[in-house]
Amino acid sequence: MAGQEIVSIEPATGAILWRNMPGNADEEVAVARAHWAAWAAQPLAYRLEALRRFANVVRARTDAFADLIARETGKPLWEARTEVDTVIGKVNISATAFAERTPQRRLDSQLGGRLTLRHKPHGVLAVLGPYNFPAHLPNGHIVPALLAGNAVVFKPSEKTPAVGAFLVDCFHEAGVPKGVLRLLIGGAAEGKALAAHPDIDGLLFTGSARTGIALNRAFADTPEKILALEMGGNNPIIVWDTPDLHSAAVLIVQSAFTSAGQRCTAARRLIVDERLHAPLLAELAKLLDRVIVGDPHADPQPFMGPVIDNEAADLLTESFLTLMSRGGRPIRHMQRPDDKRPFLTPGVIDVTDMNDRPDVELFGPILQMVRVNSFSDAIAEANNTRYGLSASLVSQNPALYDQFWANIRAGIVNWNKPTNGASSSAPFGGIGWSGNHRPSAYYAADYCAYPVVSSEADQARALIGIGLRDE
Repeated sequence: MAGQEIVSIEPATGAILWRNMPGNADEEVAVARAHWAAWAAQPLAYRLEALRRFANVVRARTDAFADLIARETGKPLWEARTEVDTVIGKVNISATAFAERTPQRRLDSQLGGRLTLRHKPHGVLAVLGPYNFPAHLPNGHIVPALLAGNAVVFKPSEKTPAVGAFLVDCFHEAGVPKGVLRLLIGGAAEGKALAAHPDIDGLLFTGSARTGIALNRAFADTPEKILALEMGGNNPIIVWDTPDLHSAAVLIVQSAFTSAGQRCTAARRLIVDERLHAPLLAELAKLLDRVIVGDPHADPQPFMGPVIDNEAADLLTESFLTLMSRGGRPIRHMQRPDDKRPFLTPGVIDVTDMNDRPDVELFGPILQMVRVNSFSDAIAEANNTRYGLSASLVSQNPALYDQFWANIRAGIVNWNKPTNGASSSAPFGGIGWSGNHRPSAYYAADYCAYPVVSSEADQARALIGIGLRDE
């Protein structure tokens, strides 16, 4: 029986943007399996040239691509343009990373032989993409996977299928064989079918911790398959011992509310010195009064657009009310100006006196504040989470940063910078519920190919010098 039609709705307007019937995981994996060996057999230079053409295709289609991202996600057009830029930049970054992380090397060997290190692709890799960066994040898996010689079956989020289809079309227009990169449209059922498919050699996932943990369990009986999980975060930003409260407020807003809070690296928790919180909140209020929430194409440009859909807005509204009912004190109520559209204003709530604060990723514009009396308490509070993706300290004291860096549990540790905005030129990943020690971005090369060590000699010359009877 055919699945239900996938329909993409513009969050800002409610208009239907794109629609199509779901695909079939069995068919897409079979096509990829049939084509991957020929792709893997091509020289690295051949694959790299195809990917460089892809970057040029995206560059030529920047305006249309950015417009589509903005319309389908609701993020401001300026932010959508930065996402397209990262898609373009990923090719050169991946080429550098591949050369550094998966090189061919000659190693020392005995008896006149040679020891050679090379890397092989896994085969067919599945990629499950998220909706918050529907081009950048799956592209961060697809480019290094293709470069290494894998075939890819990509299922975009059912909330952003149009961007996924556009991305794949750019690859195909650039000459990446259609059999090597397959697009699987679908919802949860198609995603589960792809993840559980016996003929994939690995899964590269970006999404929620709940789904990632379920995938980890499902892959427990298949250790031969690579599984790379990039999940969410309950990320802290600590403000301590700084006289520049305006800059601190700017960093807080950038960390917590860029992309309407829909970033895995977004600050969910503001941890602040008890003596500093009142003047800091005053500065934060001034800035939030000026933040524009609006349509992605509006003029003047908004700082943030809507969240992805009405369901997400409903859940976030309910979450804010739950925090209040459990003892949270609203500093700034999260508002929803139009109950028919998923626009939300930034919300800030003091949860210092709440018992059993929930350790969850509230994927939207909600910032929880916790007041503490000592810096050691601040670090303990920052580490009071099962996640471990990103953390930031705002302070002008280098000694405090040294203490923070040494004791914080996170894969991204920043100083006087936002929690988000990670560079693709560095590894990206976390610990705990934020990942399974398969960092992406620059280190994606590590999970897209596996090392093969060969002991080699031009001629077979061998003898046994001990343990044999005389002839």
